[in-house]
Amino acid sequence: MKLTIIGGGGFRVPLVYQAATSPDAPVNVDELAFFDTSLDRMATMRSVIAQLPGPFGTSLVFTDNLDQALEGADFVFCAIRVGGLTGRVSDERVALDLGVLGQETTGPGGLAYAMRTIPEMVHLAQRMQAVAPNAYLVNFTNPAGIVTEALTPLLGNRVVGICDTPIGMLRRIGRIIGEDVTSYDYVGLNHLGWLRSVSVGGTDQLPAILDDTTALAQIEEARLIGFDWVRQLGAIPNEYLYYYYYNREAVASILSSGATRGEKVLAQQTHFLDAAAANPDQAMRLWTQATDAREATYMAEARPLGHEADRLAEDLEGGYHIVALEIMAAIATGKTKNLILNVTNHNDNGRVVDCLPQKCVVEVPCRVDANGITPLPVAPATGHMQGLLTSVKAVEQLTIRAVAEKSANLAWQAFATHPLVNSVNIGRDLVRRYQQVHPELAYLG
Repeated sequence: MKLTIIGGGGFRVPLVYQAATSPDAPVNVDELAFFDTSLDRMATMRSVIAQLPGPFGTSLVFTDNLDQALEGADFVFCAIRVGGLTGRVSDERVALDLGVLGQETTGPGGLAYAMRTIPEMVHLAQRMQAVAPNAYLVNFTNPAGIVTEALTPLLGNRVVGICDTPIGMLRRIGRIIGEDVTSYDYVGLNHLGWLRSVSVGGTDQLPAILDDTTALAQIEEARLIGFDWVRQLGAIPNEYLYYYYYNREAVASILSSGATRGEKVLAQQTHFLDAAAANPDQAMRLWTQATDAREATYMAEARPLGHEADRLAEDLEGGYHIVALEIMAAIATGKTKNLILNVTNHNDNGRVVDCLPQKCVVEVPCRVDANGITPLPVAPATGHMQGLLTSVKAVEQLTIRAVAEKSANLAWQAFATHPLVNSVNIGRDLVRRYQQVHPELAYLG
């Protein structure tokens, strides 16, 4: 099996490499191709990889030729950042300067990121159609839900979006109940979803977990969002819902910190790249240190001052590379796996999330096997959950249309009607200022 990694110079590439080439990998990867437009970054990550165990018989190819990387691929894993971390910094700062949330995927920053990213991802999908028409695209490029939906007209059911936040949530719940979570109800969009039940032997365990303060203390999402609020909801929210439930506090915290998350990550990553280039024989050690520092301060704005790095050791475990390999293994071997994925909102019985359009992408439990990926039934979304899902999905679809139709007016509508903006004037200013800092958005006429 050939696996192609788009974004081969990405910071987390070693994790995918380890998962794909390990003797314990769930599927045999004979060839692993790395593609990146930056040969320097890819050379640095190649130094890291060279100091890891492996590749245990897997042939490795590094190239800046996209067609060469794609040709013959069975699966394509994509995690790119159009505009780099400097683009992320601009996404965050433009929004904050206008008094609204500046965050990578949630709110206006995420929309600006999508508007830069979708054209590049469409190009990737077109090249896949030409040279690897039977390959599946496993997309981790953010904002994962919007990007995946933009590609479904081209790739159909051969594109799937992944995220490691739901798997982390299920892992934490599993530790509490003492077994893997296999029966549950989760509904949402990428970075906007809720775990609403966890069944063991036909009994929902979630109410007891919500009543148990000791248990809630082991769930990062509950610590971030507050025990009292998750009890009010009767569900465990995805951690990114912090930005909706505590929007004012999040904006104030980011502004008071003196630096955005993007600025902090940019400083960390620049230090790593410079140090690894100067000391290639120490690349893996430097990468490990940088990775640990990055994970320890994840969502630091949601923690009290002085506690930005207070994460439990078990919360530092990643997971998206595991999800990616499990998808590939289930499709390639036929061994069924149930995962929470970003997929089109329909199965043989019609819509899965009944309040959303059938052709949109949702984040729901799915069955993955030799027949591909099938979303499983979920309970209807009601109340404020339904309201958030429908309003955010409408914004996502406006964003995709803005890109496809090259329309600044549609972009204005998307920004203005986002629940975290809710201002026609701010929406107009966001379009204008993002076009000023991102020349690649000049296509929005």
